[in-house]
Amino acid sequence: MISIFDYGAGNLRSVENTLGAIGAEYELIRDAAGIRKATKLILPGVGHFGQMMRALEEMDVRGALIESIHGGVPFLGICLGMQALFTSGEEAPEERGLGIYPGEVKRFQGDMRIPHMGWNQLERVRESKLLRDTGDKPYVYFAHSYYAPVVPETAATCEYSVPYTAVLEQGNVCGVQFHPEKSGDLGLKIVRNFVES
Repeated sequence: MISIFDYGAGNLRSVENTLGAIGAEYELIRDAAGIRKATKLILPGVGHFGQMMRALEEMDVRGALIESIHGGVPFLGICLGMQALFTSGEEAPEERGLGIYPGEVKRFQGDMRIPHMGWNQLERVRESKLLRDTGDKPYVYFAHSYYAPVVPETAATCEYSVPYTAVLEQGNVCGVQFHPEKSGDLGLKIVRNFVES
């Protein structure tokens, strides 16, 4: 059973549809008790870093999320759900991230179009269970204005003016900056890899 944490993220329904399409059983959870009972956890996210972190604080689930991740529960953060794993975000410097990994989530700079929207290619940095059997340089769908730094736990990068973490993977913790739920059959495969890992 996959537990999807519902804090009001706009892409919740599409994540549910993806899990349904691959035949995975799932439930929506909305409190710390649900997080503590979860055996696999997905944190989806779109929108504003500060808004998300405030929602997690107001729902009193920050501690439960951190405990669950440190306790070895398989975790997948999608887009903002991955960015939340870092210490802070330039979008809302007054709000703390979950602090699982050090680093600040920053806004793209330069002359390119922001947000970065559309298909882009992943560059593998090392072996990844999420990217198992997805080809050498898979294309996936992105929609974001902020990016996570490249860290030792980065499994694949993407470049949009700067290289950034597109796939993060360490033990039980996985994160993707792109939207697997909008990435067609390849996105379904990536979610299936998480479900079956």
